[in-house]
Amino acid sequence: MRNIAASFPSALALLLSASSLFFSAEALAQAPVQYSVAFPNAVHHEARITVVFAEVPAGPLQVRMARSSPGRYALHEFAKNVYDVQATDAKGRALPISRPDPYGWDVSGHDGTVRFTYTLFGDRTDGTYAGIDAVHAHLNMPATLAYARGQEQRPAEVRFELPTGWQVATQLRPDPAKGTYYAPHLQYLMDSPTSLGAQQLRTWQEQGRTIELSVLHDGTAAELDAYTDQTKKVVKAAAAIFGGLPEYDFGRYTFVANYLPQTSSDGMEHRNSTSLTSSRPLRGAGALDNLGTVAHEFFHSWNVERLRPRDLEPFDFERANMSNSLWFAEGFTQYYGELLLRRAGIYTDEQYCQEALSGLVNAMLNAPGAARYSPVQMSQQAPFVDAAAAIDPNNRQNTYLSYYYIGGANALALDLMLRQRHNTTLDTYMRALWQKFGQAQQNYAPARPYTLADLQRVLGEVSRDTAFAGSFFRQHITGHELPRFDELLAPAGLLVRRAKAGQASLMARLSHNPTDSSATVGGTLIGSPLYQAGLDREDVVRAINGQRLVSAKTLTDILATHKPGDVLAVDYRTRAGLRTAQVTLAEDPTLEVVPYEAAKKPVTKAMRKFRAEWLDGKAK
Repeated sequence: MRNIAASFPSALALLLSASSLFFSAEALAQAPVQYSVAFPNAVHHEARITVVFAEVPAGPLQVRMARSSPGRYALHEFAKNVYDVQATDAKGRALPISRPDPYGWDVSGHDGTVRFTYTLFGDRTDGTYAGIDAVHAHLNMPATLAYARGQEQRPAEVRFELPTGWQVATQLRPDPAKGTYYAPHLQYLMDSPTSLGAQQLRTWQEQGRTIELSVLHDGTAAELDAYTDQTKKVVKAAAAIFGGLPEYDFGRYTFVANYLPQTSSDGMEHRNSTSLTSSRPLRGAGALDNLGTVAHEFFHSWNVERLRPRDLEPFDFERANMSNSLWFAEGFTQYYGELLLRRAGIYTDEQYCQEALSGLVNAMLNAPGAARYSPVQMSQQAPFVDAAAAIDPNNRQNTYLSYYYIGGANALALDLMLRQRHNTTLDTYMRALWQKFGQAQQNYAPARPYTLADLQRVLGEVSRDTAFAGSFFRQHITGHELPRFDELLAPAGLLVRRAKAGQASLMARLSHNPTDSSATVGGTLIGSPLYQAGLDREDVVRAINGQRLVSAKTLTDILATHKPGDVLAVDYRTRAGLRTAQVTLAEDPTLEVVPYEAAKKPVTKAMRKFRAEWLDGKAK
């Protein structure tokens, strides 16, 4: 964490302050920042927030809104939703406010106390922003609470002025005597999402820890009970990998869940909680989708929250945060999130193949970017792709594959390699990393964040083969060699095959234009039929073999009458005018993973044993 003393010009400046403002650095570090969050106009998505900064040293107080948020890596400029800013001193006198930059306010002329008040607008309920309305408030703290430079190590106390019927769900420590919620410093405060509303709470004990599922939803109590039972299974399956649960700060982990219709689908990890938002209900397919987010985010309470890359520690709220290791922090978590659903008995083998393995294998082997750039390089793109806003076109369909998928696919490959060739497992690797870099914590942060070199070194120790660890990182992590999934999955009796074998395809996304029976081309993939023929984004296909595209189904019908290798005449309009191209159809490249049983292939006892040890596996 940042040293407070270093934030001031010198010790001499403190000694020369007026006697009424003199205090030690230790006292300054303990003076709490006090927040009050009220909702006098919630129906119009506003909160009124007051922050009291006490024992402020002489000179302007630099109040700021965060520009970025933990778990997100792009800039989000939260100050844009702040207005009606006022500041007073301890006697209620108005203080001068200046705007040194777009992100904050400098307050001068104070008497050692600054009461800073503002209105916050928020109408997006997810893990990044603030969502406020008449029935709830879902608050990501960097989007909600202002802070002051130089006071990052001070504890914080937050008071929520709640409308009737609302309760609080948060990882902040409650102080019933004061009616406030406590954070030890700014890093913890900003990492503590909070949901306010008519909470439905389910609580249980797991390995001496309190686990809470605090939910806003429109469904029944029975649906929430069933969902809680499934969540308990996920918690147990995750703990088995690492040999136990983390030591949660304040002894509690909270699933802060908002499943109301007005929410946006998201999940965001935090030290002792996760923010879960979705408009999908807790029944049927919606419950299964939501459980996937639960599993992914809960795995983060080890991987990335405590087992954390050095280049993200501490998190910087004033800039975009880049890491070389999101392929591991997010990608390996993506792999395990789906695997946990199988190990918890929520997925069958067939569902696991369909919902998890097929997506990883298909993305890795068919996305042009995966063969072009490494997982490390994909991780470095996060500030540009992780909910980042830009209006100019890009070529990411040919240059990028999400670190979730490229990391998850490499986790799958590494797990299978370790099991087949090194008599160990990815579970063992994760546990070794946890013991070396995750278990030890200090000041609510990892005592020893890891580097890429650390990840490679521990892989060599677990596999007992440093040459293998070096080659795996060179080929698959800092390099971009594609795994041979057909060979790796075969010992488990799983087959990689074309999902639509023999079907002709343009390998392109076309948007139908009903007004003139045409279709607009999206970005074309390198090597695809339209790319090879010279078509590009925003070109408009007017006819195929002389046939107008009178409906979205027309193209499907045309392709159904042809086979891969057939050549079609495509009339199209491009920026250079009207053109006709000869387009050679390709076989649909979509891949899927299926059990040998579904493919009518024989399954040996060895395959069944391998599959069971992997998919039912316990950490060794």
